[in-house]
Amino acid sequence: MATSSVSKGCFVFKPNVKKRKISVPVEDYFNKGKNESEDSKLRFETYQSIWQQMKSETEQLQEELNKNLFGSLIEFLQKSHSGFQKNSRDWGCQIKLREIPTAALVLGVNVTDHDLTFRSLTEALQNSVTPYVVSLQAKDCPDIKHFLQKLTSQLMDCNVDVLSKEKESVQFTQKKIQYSVDSLSSWYMNVTRKTEPKMPRKKRTSSSQWQSPPVVLILKDMESFTTKVLQDFIIIGSQHLHEFPLILIFGIATSPIIIHRLLPHAVSSLLCIELFQSLSCKEHLTTVLDKLLLTTQFPFKLSDKVLQILTNIFLYHDFSIQNFIKGLQLSLLEHFYSQPLSVLCCNLPEAKRRIHFLSDNQCENIRRLPSFRRYVEKQPSEKQVALLTNEIFLKEETQSLLENLHVYHTNYFLVLRSLHHFTSSLPKYPLGRQIRELYCTCLEKNIWDSEEYASALQLLRMLAKDELMTILQKCFKVFKSSAEKQLGNTTKRIEEFLAQFQSLDAEAKEEEDTSGSQSKGLQKTDLYHLQKSLLEMKELRRTSKKQTKFEVLREQIVSFIDSLVREHLLPPETQPLHEVMYFSAAQTLRQHLNAAPRIALHTALNNPYYYLKNEALRSEEGCIPNVAPDICIAYQLHLECSRLINLVDWSEAFATVVTAAEKMDASSITSEERNEIIHARFIRAVSELELLGFIKPTKQKTDHVARLTWGGC
Repeated sequence: MATSSVSKGCFVFKPNVKKRKISVPVEDYFNKGKNESEDSKLRFETYQSIWQQMKSETEQLQEELNKNLFGSLIEFLQKSHSGFQKNSRDWGCQIKLREIPTAALVLGVNVTDHDLTFRSLTEALQNSVTPYVVSLQAKDCPDIKHFLQKLTSQLMDCNVDVLSKEKESVQFTQKKIQYSVDSLSSWYMNVTRKTEPKMPRKKRTSSSQWQSPPVVLILKDMESFTTKVLQDFIIIGSQHLHEFPLILIFGIATSPIIIHRLLPHAVSSLLCIELFQSLSCKEHLTTVLDKLLLTTQFPFKLSDKVLQILTNIFLYHDFSIQNFIKGLQLSLLEHFYSQPLSVLCCNLPEAKRRIHFLSDNQCENIRRLPSFRRYVEKQPSEKQVALLTNEIFLKEETQSLLENLHVYHTNYFLVLRSLHHFTSSLPKYPLGRQIRELYCTCLEKNIWDSEEYASALQLLRMLAKDELMTILQKCFKVFKSSAEKQLGNTTKRIEEFLAQFQSLDAEAKEEEDTSGSQSKGLQKTDLYHLQKSLLEMKELRRTSKKQTKFEVLREQIVSFIDSLVREHLLPPETQPLHEVMYFSAAQTLRQHLNAAPRIALHTALNNPYYYLKNEALRSEEGCIPNVAPDICIAYQLHLECSRLINLVDWSEAFATVVTAAEKMDASSITSEERNEIIHARFIRAVSELELLGFIKPTKQKTDHVARLTWGGC
């Protein structure tokens, strides 16, 4: 009887239930330690809902902005290829056929956003122009060999027909691929012949090969390509253009003049270049702010300091819209995580419904809000007692305050846009050229207390009638477009101002007619009486100083705008319960977004407990914990040294600290072996510090190293 080995058996070990890894729901991370909030799941769901709406809004905005740019670009490509397909023997056309159609796409210095733009462009080209679209980067193409290799490998994955793709892949895997434009041309001819519809031989013409789609090559970072690679490929591509219909798209971050700096005239003359300019980064940011923050569609808002941090990172670091949106998402997430009352940061009907289900702890959180406490202090004593003791009365008052906050935001943004229309065209832009600058100023303080606002009013009092009428018409459209009726009287008042301007025009025409008729009946006079009458008129004007009707009307308009600003552009901190909707933890956001690797590295090496949270690593200031990692011990010892560090002294100090923590058995390990282990650990720690850039070898003394950092960080 045959027996089988035990090693061939299959054994099943049932895992212990206690050791199974339990998956934690994402919303549970909203609980801060042991202080679990009963609304954590609801807050997380609200965050997800608001973020999905914001994300879809930004994607739709990006599509609208790309629509015009991509439309003109696709039209250029189609026109270039259609002209290329015509079989003309004209001498001018033959010269034209040697020029590669090239689109210079200037996208700006926001390089981090270029990938998203090129992905959208590739999809648009594949849907409307050609399936053969290839994108290359300079880091993958150091020379012409790698350039053609990347181009060939990507191009062979763009076949229209799956069957032909499989056949071609078999053919090219059997043979050794020659990376050249000749092989690309032959491959392209084979692929396009197989994808063309079958036609009778009599109807087939020599120009049927031009009915095939072109090959679009996108160079994402044109400035980073070496000059030799670009020159060689353009020269080779222009020579094979009749066999390999190529169209180039240059992604340019700086200026189109870079094309002529990289390419000599003999090479650039082989390109038929057309320039395409995308929307500037600042205008794009203004549009994003207008859609996401300067609206009542989304209840979530940013405080002045948080908005200033995000805009400063955008303006002084990367000009990246995607990074700005990620910072906005982080602010939204941090607000719903850190603020328990953010459960009320939703649309007004839903917030009123949620107020009825607030727990006693949430009611106490409302009473602890600084803005609510200031509001309670201004109320009569009876109402104060009711707000602090009666839960039902508190919930009713909270509903009323949230409704007032919603009305405040509606009026705030309408008046803000109107004020921007008045001040955006003033000389030297005292309140800023962009609406975001005006918005930041209004969030920070009472804008009417600033000197810039006073100078803006002085400039408004000198506007001409045509300019004033144009601005009033824009403001009328702003108030008319709003569905809210809180500022209905304002719309009527602006209509009255416009009607008065029209009546002024009619009166001016009548005065011109009467003055013309009177001038005909004037009698002749001598020079003496004329001079006397003119002096009397001048003296009369100087003493009376009577304003014209237009000046009176202009003063009324400026006073009206000033009253609107003082009434509706109050800072958000003045509104009760503004903490529910406004995220103001600027320091937390700065720690996440403003990277400080040097400080973080010093903190990790000097105080490892800050990151590891191990109680054994706690130590008093100035003391080195003997159980710390080796690199931390070596780093803290090197801080006590001067510019040159003696490795022998450093090693002895390291061994002294380490041996104080270790209790080795003398029978198990000898002192020599222990010293070798400590010496090896010290060498590894020194090597790591050298890799991090804290020390370097020096030729002054062989057994010394030079210290490179000072001041602890």
